[in-house]
Amino acid sequence: MTMLATRLGNQLTTRLGLRPTRRVVAPDVRRRRRVQLTWALLVLNVMTFFPGAPHLLPIPGSVGKLIAQGALVGALMMVLSVNRPVRVRPSVYIALLMTLAVEALLASIRAEFLLGALFRAGRLCGFALVLWLLTPWWTRRDLLLVRTHLMVLWAIVGSVVLGLIVAPGLAMTDDRLGGALWPIPPTQVGHYAAVAIGLTVVLWMSGLLRRSAALTSVLVCLPVLLLTHTRTALVATVAGVTIAGLSLFTARTRVRRAFLIGLAVFTLGALTLSSVVTTWLARGQDPDELGALTGRKAVWDAILAQPRSTFETLFGFGLSNKSFNGLPIDSNWLGTYYDVGLVGCAITVLLVVFVLTAAWFRPQGPHRALALFLVAYCVVASFTESGLSEASPYLLELTLAASLVYSTSTREGPR
Repeated sequence: MTMLATRLGNQLTTRLGLRPTRRVVAPDVRRRRRVQLTWALLVLNVMTFFPGAPHLLPIPGSVGKLIAQGALVGALMMVLSVNRPVRVRPSVYIALLMTLAVEALLASIRAEFLLGALFRAGRLCGFALVLWLLTPWWTRRDLLLVRTHLMVLWAIVGSVVLGLIVAPGLAMTDDRLGGALWPIPPTQVGHYAAVAIGLTVVLWMSGLLRRSAALTSVLVCLPVLLLTHTRTALVATVAGVTIAGLSLFTARTRVRRAFLIGLAVFTLGALTLSSVVTTWLARGQDPDELGALTGRKAVWDAILAQPRSTFETLFGFGLSNKSFNGLPIDSNWLGTYYDVGLVGCAITVLLVVFVLTAAWFRPQGPHRALALFLVAYCVVASFTESGLSEASPYLLELTLAASLVYSTSTREGPR
C-alpha cells in the first residue's frame, strides 16, 4: 500500500508540474539486500588472495589479503545491522560447526606457528558466528541465500571471462584458466563454475529458473570449467546433478526428458569423442603421475607417517594453510586429521552425515534436490580438495545445504 501511494503521489505531482518525491525503498527490501551483501562478503572472504598468482590489476599482496580478510569483519557488521535484536535459530548443524571452531582454537594453542594458527582458528569462529546470525533467513520460501550464492558465482565467473578477454595470455597460464583480475587459481575457478552449473541445472529442473537464464549460465560456465582442466569439479558436478535429478525424477517431466537427452549425449560422446575426453582427463600426465594422483599420494603418506603424541592424534597440530612441508595436502580428510585430529574428523563427518540424512528425509522438492547436489558435490570433492574444516567455499556451500533442509513448522523466514 505504501509503494502504491507513493507511485500515485508521484504521478499526481508530475501532472501538476511539481518535482516527484524520491522513491522509497521498502524496509523488507533493504533487509534483504543487506542479507545478500553479508553472504557476498562471506564469499569474498573465502576467495583467498594469492599474491604469487599472475593477475592484471596492480593490487599489492598485503592490500589484497586485507580486502579478503576484512570482508569477514564487514559481513559481521552487516549481519548485526540487519539482525536486530539479535535472533538465532537452534540448529544441530550450527552446534556442530561451533564445536569444530572451538576444537580448532584449542588445537591451535599448541601449534608450531602459533600466530598463524590462532588467526585461522579465530577466523573460523567468526565465520561460524556470521553463519549462525544468518539462521533466521534459512527458512525463506524464495531461496534467498541460494539465489544470492548463484548470483555471486555468476559475478566471479564473469570476472574470469573478462580477464580472459582482456589478457588471454595471463589468464591461461600453464594452459589452465585462472583469474586474471583477482588472482584465482584454476582449481578454484573450476569449483565456482561447477557449482554455478549445478545450481543452475537443479533450479531449472525444479522449475524455479527460466530456460533462457539457465541456458546462458551453462553455456558460459561450462567452457570456463573445461578450460580450467579441473577433473574433481567436473566429476563432482556430474555426481551431484545426477543425484539431485534422481530425487526429482518421478515428479518432473523435464527431469525425465533431461536424463534421456543427457544419456544420448553421453553415449554419442563416448563413441565419437573418447580420445578427446581421455586427453583432457590425462591433462598431459603420464600413467605414473596419474597413479600417484599428481603427487598427492606422497604427501598423504608423509602425513600418516608423521610422529604425533596422543593429544596431537586426537586434536591435531592446529589450523594450517593446508600444506605439509611446503606441498599442498589436497585432501579434506587428511588435512582435517593433520590440523584438528581424529576429533575434528569426527565432527566434520557428523556435519556431512547430518545434512545428508536431513536431506534424505525431506519431502521431494527443490529444497531436497538442491541440498543433495551440494552435499554430493562436497563429498566427492573432499577426496582431492580441502575445506570442510575451515572457512572455505566448501564449508559455505555445506551450510547452504543445511539451510535448505532446516526443519521448522513454517518455511517462511523474516523479510
